[in-house]
Amino acid sequence: MSASRDYPDRPFLAASCAVFRDGRVLVAARGRPPLRGVFSLPGGLVETGETLAEAALRELREETGIEAEIVGFVRTVEIVQRDPDGRVRSHFVIGAHAARWIAGEGGTGPEALELRWVRPGEVAALDGTPELARVVEAAAAVLEEAAR
Repeated sequence: MSASRDYPDRPFLAASCAVFRDGRVLVAARGRPPLRGVFSLPGGLVETGETLAEAALRELREETGIEAEIVGFVRTVEIVQRDPDGRVRSHFVIGAHAARWIAGEGGTGPEALELRWVRPGEVAALDGTPELARVVEAAAAVLEEAAR
């Protein structure tokens, strides 16, 4: 099997988390392709032996320096990009989670060019990854349900 993320022979499993703090959600401008510069939830590939939740929290910590606790699973998101010839250029299956901020002010780096804490209603106006606004809305509902 090819391990390349470009023109892979299989989908890549990834995890992300919508981290909420004081009514705002953390979004990050991606530092690497695919979709470099586009806002997304912090996340990345799942390593062998990790659960989706463990991977989401590790990636959050590595990319931003922020610590959080997972509240619940939100949904699966698939991102499939094709080239002009119709060949699959990239394919990611992402397990998105809702989380509460615990600590850290966050910082940028090679994987996150910019961090923003935004109100959930502001997410749709950003240049974001496919499904970003819907995932944030669903994550807010998971947090609200957990608070009851």
